[in-house]
Amino acid sequence: MTIAENLIRIKNSLPAGVKLAAVSKTHPVEDIMEAYATGHRCFAENKAQELSAKQPLLPSDIEWHFIGHMQTNKVKYIAGFVTLIHSVDSLKLLQVIDKEALKNNRVIACLLQFHIAEEETKFGLSPDEALEMLHSTAFAGLKNIRIAGIMGMATFTEDTGQVRREFRQLKSIFDRLKREYFAEDPGFCEISMGMSDDYRVAVEEGSTLVRVGSSIFGARSYC
Repeated sequence: MTIAENLIRIKNSLPAGVKLAAVSKTHPVEDIMEAYATGHRCFAENKAQELSAKQPLLPSDIEWHFIGHMQTNKVKYIAGFVTLIHSVDSLKLLQVIDKEALKNNRVIACLLQFHIAEEETKFGLSPDEALEMLHSTAFAGLKNIRIAGIMGMATFTEDTGQVRREFRQLKSIFDRLKREYFAEDPGFCEISMGMSDDYRVAVEEGSTLVRVGSSIFGARSYC
């Protein structure tokens, strides 16, 4: 199947209210344009410099999401245009995003990343770390970021039961934060979970935003 056919098939499989971020990392602008031609506008990258190189070459109405581990010294490359940063795992990173957003006269939406997998290589906050940060005076001073929800990655395993439990855990973290901190904030509404191998399970467990790459674009290109 073509990129366009893959994209349409996956979008048609998603229930109303679940958004697709087409993960275009390592793929050329020509592939992105094939997906764009279907009417899709939400794309995701995981390297700031690759994203900053592609963005000027593509239509200005693309909604760019950043989904990779965000290094503080790379925020400046994408702060002028990024729509949503999924992978915020520290107050220090939020402070840098806030500073770069101010420079660009913007408010940047962010998701707090939580560690839900049984893999030490995954990044993320614990629920207690997140609540401590959200109640801090340092966080209260940030005016150019907006917390739009949370993100997490399940363990890479064929054990669907484990994946489901981890996604369910992320949903419970969202519910707790919504109840204890964001009850009056309708903008806190996103649960970013699910990728090519597990997005169907993620949607069943409450995902509002899935990140799908290889099932749309095929194997990654590293040439």
